Amino acid sequence: MDQINQPIPMSSPDLGEAERQAVLDVLNTPDLSMGPRISQFEEAFCQWTGSQHAIGVNSGTAGLHLCVRAAGISTGDYVITTPFSFVASTNVLLFENAVPVYVDVDPRTGNIDTQMVAAAAHDLMAGGEKARQWLPPRGIETGRSLKAILPVDVFGQPADLDPILEVARQYQLQVIEDSCEALGAEYKGRPAGSVGDFGVFAFYPNKQITTGEGGVIITNDDAAADFMRSLRNQGRAVGDTWLQHTHLGYNYRLDEMSAALGTVQMSRLDELIAKRVQVADWYAERLSEIPGVETQVIEPFTTRMSWFVYVIRFAPGIHRDRLAKKIGELGIPARPYFAPIHLQPYMVERFGYRPGDFPVTEDLGNRSLALPFSGVMSEAQVETVCRIIHQSL
Repeated sequence: MDQINQPIPMSSPDLGEAERQAVLDVLNTPDLSMGPRISQFEEAFCQWTGSQHAIGVNSGTAGLHLCVRAAGISTGDYVITTPFSFVASTNVLLFENAVPVYVDVDPRTGNIDTQMVAAAAHDLMAGGEKARQWLPPRGIETGRSLKAILPVDVFGQPADLDPILEVARQYQLQVIEDSCEALGAEYKGRPAGSVGDFGVFAFYPNKQITTGEGGVIITNDDAAADFMRSLRNQGRAVGDTWLQHTHLGYNYRLDEMSAALGTVQMSRLDELIAKRVQVADWYAERLSEIPGVETQVIEPFTTRMSWFVYVIRFAPGIHRDRLAKKIGELGIPARPYFAPIHLQPYMVERFGYRPGDFPVTEDLGNRSLALPFSGVMSEAQVETVCRIIHQSL
């Protein structure tokens, strides 16, 4: 079997001289935090998404947390969300002692099942035993308020948002769109993140653009935007002096070096996404020839896919973890994607979840594998990954 000479990285940022120069330019000024670059970065997001406000923060998690605060979600409140996600989408609810109410996901896309969202909202609003069936197995009282829906745009594909918005309007709920994996994607021609009341993006080095660490919130809600700007800066409201703090806030600020890097990356966003699409197309072509391998399904409502990661699924009977270990030994890294949130140890301990509670999520978690992926991958590298997978199978 082939052994490659040099391991292929799991992901790599796409950075050039313009990005390096932008960071260096900041270092030649006295403004390293809360200077002009953060405003430029935020304006780039307003222009891209058509949103009235963009608030730069130091991570996607911080952005989601501020949205939870701005939506008035607090102790005991219910929020309908998905267990097939990165843990941050749940953790930000737990930070405020809210209750994540999970519904299972669409087996084709891994995005939240909108029919289950509607059913859960109906029953939670009705209360009693109808509500009980949707709540965690233990430690939760019925009779609390349903406040919001938090869908996640998984792997760069938006959730089916129109049915979610219909439910939200019916029951006067807030919609927090976790678009941390979907910058540049479009849902029925609308930019991902701009469809709900709030949208959040993240810029870890494996994302469509990177600032090293960082995130951005978008919204059209003037009061919420002012509140979140205050919270990111230790709770200082408009008119407060440096040591005055109107609100209980956080240090969620995005530094100027990161903002400068991100502004250049945003100017290249179409190019960066096009590169990722090309790599995804190379994968799709070659993987279609390998029996037992399923590639990502793109729904008709996704008018632009932005490809955060490239995740495949194996047919039942193929031992995913054994294969991942085998190709890893040959220089091809791969990662299970996602491990179901409800089966994370702290969730089992707190809420009593067990295997079988969300069968579609668990099935996808058991069969999915993220392959090396970035916009700087070559066709030869994709060919090597697919060849070794085929040989290993």
